[in-house]
Amino acid sequence: MLENLKILDTTLRDGEQTPGVLITSDEKLKIALKLDELGVNVIEAGSAITSKDEQKSIKTITENNLNAEICSFARPMKIDIDTAIDCDVDSIHLVIPSSDLHIEYKLRKTRQEVEQMAVSATEYAKSHGLIVELSTEDATRTSTDDLKHLYTQCIDAGCDRICACDTIGLLTPERSYEFYKELSTLNVPLSVHCHNDFGLAVANTIQALRAGATQAHTTINGIGERAGNASCEELIMAIESLYNIQTGIKTELFYETSQLVERITGLNLQANKAIVGANAFAHESGIHSDGVLKKTETYEPIKPEKVGHRRRFVLGKHVGKHVISEKIKETNTEVTPEELNRIFERVKALSDMGKTVTDVDLQAITDDILHINPEDSLVLQEYTTVSGNKVIPTASVRVNINNTERIEAGVGVGPVDAAIEAIRKSIKDTADITLEEYHVDAITGGTDALIDVLVKLKYEDKQITARSTQPDIIMASVEAYLKGVNKILSDKKRS
Repeated sequence: MLENLKILDTTLRDGEQTPGVLITSDEKLKIALKLDELGVNVIEAGSAITSKDEQKSIKTITENNLNAEICSFARPMKIDIDTAIDCDVDSIHLVIPSSDLHIEYKLRKTRQEVEQMAVSATEYAKSHGLIVELSTEDATRTSTDDLKHLYTQCIDAGCDRICACDTIGLLTPERSYEFYKELSTLNVPLSVHCHNDFGLAVANTIQALRAGATQAHTTINGIGERAGNASCEELIMAIESLYNIQTGIKTELFYETSQLVERITGLNLQANKAIVGANAFAHESGIHSDGVLKKTETYEPIKPEKVGHRRRFVLGKHVGKHVISEKIKETNTEVTPEELNRIFERVKALSDMGKTVTDVDLQAITDDILHINPEDSLVLQEYTTVSGNKVIPTASVRVNINNTERIEAGVGVGPVDAAIEAIRKSIKDTADITLEEYHVDAITGGTDALIDVLVKLKYEDKQITARSTQPDIIMASVEAYLKGVNKILSDKKRS
């Protein structure tokens, strides 16, 4: 049954219900366009009844004539359905509580009343030309007899798809297979909607699909209420890689889609998040790194390019000499075995002190061992920042780049952002460099704390790390950024 898989992505509805997340209309459109490019079948764009702004967001998406079916969440109420219709959606995700617990304590109605609400709402939506997917909330705490009775009535009323929701993530993979197998006998497509409260959402979804469900509800990065929903990228890659079934999803877009959602929602991914996390294809152990350098399959289940990610080697306490050698070769620098040993010993010594060894550190160590004293291509001569509660943070810089003086200004969400934006503008003709990650730690206490800034910069297919420690957070940030830029420019010269 995995071969007939369809994806309903609910990042813009269930995902936005993550505490603290608010996605603007323009941001929703960006995500919807990327989801459409990814190839999902249905985009649940939101819940039209929520607000005027939500209606505007959904309407903006429907006006773009995407390939995906555009859906709105709706309660079994005429006002919800009418509002969705006004947004020109293709379908509604009609959600009705089904467990005794929800019916008695949340709705305070009888089961018969709830069933009639569902039937009436289905008939009304169908009479207005909508595709109807009926979801039973808290289905996994509802008897299958009650579920089948409700579904059958709504199917007779014209319901196009049914969905059983594991609303608080109570299924196990074994129970999921049995549960959805029993529901798959009904004569309409069956969807699975799993939450991740016990970390089993993807496993439970796979078992539901094996049992006969043909559509999975997912979110990008697995975001959603509480512990989130089934992760789209994990589900698809498990099916394609472990079951050897092609889903039709453009998996090479997963990483950039993940990054887009992370940036817009402000929900930082854990580094070890499967498929799209920063460490998903990172290697530090000498044994692992050596194996990957010889043949990637030794320690990678899939190639990072398959999901649009990249492989990287970390210079930590477990790093092997071969990784250091490869990173030095990337800069077109030749070292002898004896010089490599000395570089390796210096890197290990720094790591043993608990210091993260960046690419800039490695270059500095290598240059010192080889007695090279390269001149920086980019030199900061002066910078000024202005910020306040009623002032847009602004920065101006005067830099010397390859013996040419430039003056630029930039604005940002704060003085650090503004200063880095001004420097970025001063070098845009020289190198198109993207700031991938910015991390700050206060080493000491107090308002005069020593600040440690680590940045990751991306240039073409390379990622460069650099750091600076200063008592001034703006200067530390600027210096770390300058170090990274100069490493990139230095590598360009060498190549």
